[in-house]
Amino acid sequence: MKAEQFEDVLQFWFPNLPSTDPAARVRQWEWWFRGGRDAEIIEHFPPLLERAIRGELDDWSQEPRSRLALILVLDQFSRTIYQGTAQAFAQDKKACELAIAGIANGHYAALKTPWEKTFFFLPLGHTEDLQHQDQAIALADELVHESPPEYRSLLEFSAAQVRRHRHIIAQFGRHPHRNEVLGRQSTPEELEYLARGQLVHRHPFPPDLAQFLS
Repeated sequence: MKAEQFEDVLQFWFPNLPSTDPAARVRQWEWWFRGGRDAEIIEHFPPLLERAIRGELDDWSQEPRSRLALILVLDQFSRTIYQGTAQAFAQDKKACELAIAGIANGHYAALKTPWEKTFFFLPLGHTEDLQHQDQAIALADELVHESPPEYRSLLEFSAAQVRRHRHIIAQFGRHPHRNEVLGRQSTPEELEYLARGQLVHRHPFPPDLAQFLS
């Protein structure tokens, strides 16, 4: 295992944040989920993603933090590097399997921050499987209850987002916004949903968090 490479991923994705600065946390959340540094991912990480796809980084799954780094590469970097194509979702199954196994073997519990844990279980919420969605909800709720009060508002928003994803899967059986790139025919109900433009990953922050972005 080349420690410097998985640590590079983690240092890039989890920069040190002042725990007393709520504005910095909200801006970081915006960076994570609204494409704040997509250009840097596209510039620096495609070779690492290709190695992960070929299975050359599978030994990263042996330890908690390196497993997390592998999940990030497969689940997050793939969405940026292959944005707008079916390949963006091609690694979801492997990322989900890594997350499920890591939750079962204690790697998830060994992580220190709620942010690391959130991205560890996030592949479950990216699936179109209600059982995985339910597990993601349970883990998100657990983070809300076990984390310090200063993190709670952001983690409550995170848990609400997981529930919104589950609602979409319960309603449609899949993520309709992926239909076009995956070559799937959208139903009239899905087309109506898409026309509203109210996709979960674009859901706005509540006012108490949005104030830090103005």
